[in-house]
Amino acid sequence: MQAPAIHEFFRRLQAQNPHPKSDLEYTNPFTLLVAVVLSAQATDKGVNKATHKLFMKYDTPQKMLKLGEAGLIEHIKTIGLFRAKAKNVISLCHILVDDYGGEIPRTQEELISLPGVGQKTANVVRNIVYGDPSIAVDTHVFRVGNRTKMATGKTPDEVEKKLLKKVPKEFLQHAHHWLILHGRYTCKARNPLCEECVVRDLCPVGRKLKM
Repeated sequence: MQAPAIHEFFRRLQAQNPHPKSDLEYTNPFTLLVAVVLSAQATDKGVNKATHKLFMKYDTPQKMLKLGEAGLIEHIKTIGLFRAKAKNVISLCHILVDDYGGEIPRTQEELISLPGVGQKTANVVRNIVYGDPSIAVDTHVFRVGNRTKMATGKTPDEVEKKLLKKVPKEFLQHAHHWLILHGRYTCKARNPLCEECVVRDLCPVGRKLKM
C-alpha cells in the first residue's frame, strides 16, 4: 500500500470513529496497566467482567498489595493464566511502590522491566497515559497490517517498525486503536466483513471480492 492510500485509509477510519478508545475498562493509569497485563491471551470482555468490581476498590498499587495475591486470584480466576497473572500484578505493584512512588514509569525500558509487561503492553500504556505516538501490535493489528499490505512482517516487531514509518504523523496518535478496532470488528481473522468495510477499495483482499 502506497503513501496516498495509507493516508486515505486512516482518514476514513478517523471519519468513522474520530475518538477511538480501548475496549478495556479502567479508571486511572494503574488500572489500565493491570487491565492490559491481564488481557494477554484473554478477551477484553472477559477482563472487564473480572475487573469491574476489583477496580472499584483496588485502584492503586498500595491497595492492590493489601489485597494480596490470593485475594487477587479470587477476582480474576475467570481469566486465563490467572495464577501467573496475579503473581505478576502483585510483583509489579511492589516495584511501583518501592521504585516509583506508586506512579507508572514513563519510558519503554522501565515499563518492560515490570513483571508481565512486554512490548505491546508498554506501548499501550505509553500511548494512552502519556500520549506517545506508539503502536501496540496485537493479533488484530498484525493481521490488518499484513492483509492490507500496509505493513507486512513475520513478527509483531517487524509490523510495528513498518507502521511507525508509514503511518502519517497526523494519525499516529490513534493509529493502533483504529487498527485494533478495525481488525476486531470488521477485518476479522475468519469471514472478514468486507461488504461493510470503509476501506475495502484500498485493500488488495477487498478489491478481489465480488459483492
